[in-house]
Amino acid sequence: MAAASEFWFDGDDGLRLFSRVYAGPRADAPVVLCLHGLMRNSRDFDDLAQRLAARYRVVVPDVRGRGFSARDPNFKNYQVPVYLQDVTRLLVGLGVVRASIVGTSMGGLMAMVLGVMAPQMVTGIVLNDVGPELDPQGLERIRGYAGKSPPVRSWAEAIASVRDTYGTVWPGLTEERWEKIARLSYRANAQGVPEADADPLIGEPLRDPKAAAVNLWPLWGALAKVPILAIRGANSDILSVAILERMQREKRSGLKVLTVANRGHTPLLDEPECLAAIDEFLAAVTSG
Repeated sequence: MAAASEFWFDGDDGLRLFSRVYAGPRADAPVVLCLHGLMRNSRDFDDLAQRLAARYRVVVPDVRGRGFSARDPNFKNYQVPVYLQDVTRLLVGLGVVRASIVGTSMGGLMAMVLGVMAPQMVTGIVLNDVGPELDPQGLERIRGYAGKSPPVRSWAEAIASVRDTYGTVWPGLTEERWEKIARLSYRANAQGVPEADADPLIGEPLRDPKAAAVNLWPLWGALAKVPILAIRGANSDILSVAILERMQREKRSGLKVLTVANRGHTPLLDEPECLAAIDEFLAAVTSG
């Protein structure tokens, strides 16, 4: 099992931020950067990162306001441009000049923008259930729960809360898997009571429909030379079939697609077909 080291750094505004770094097999191993979703944190990638660390150096930050990274006193900073400033400082601090990116939901939006802003840094992108546009139905669902998790008093209540939020997204999971997801979503406080491991104010920018609307189609064409693997949950309400089809039409080459059965937004990336596709894709984009 690959052990992760801690890497602490400061954002441009001095906010203290955290990342996990899995060393990989050698100092010059290709780098994979894993970026989590809106209300998630770096622990979501622990199993995948340990798997990838056999071949790659894996960098997995807690985006500001999540996990061990400090909560921002100004919730208006919970925006992709600020997150990318943080990620750029992280990569510079680690001496990373090129990386492949695995981005889940919000992390995928970050990956696409970074691929346009600094194409020389990005060897390839895995988009986990996200594209240049978000389906309004799914965005409304996320607005309904982001930052609104009710307090819980025990791990049993935390597990029940997670199942209530994601039960239709991940049907058929075992009790053991639900408990694991809860422990990735919550962290015990000093009294041993689980607390959601993300600042509830992260959801506030979503309340402004104009600010929350995503239209990265003007950037999509600029990603023409960046290899991309688009993973879609078959039941996703964020990456619709229509959006994925347009992605394919407008990026005829360099785009691979995987649809994962029995998953909504987002696949967990522990599904066998996801692991096989990610392994194949990363091997191809890092072979040069």
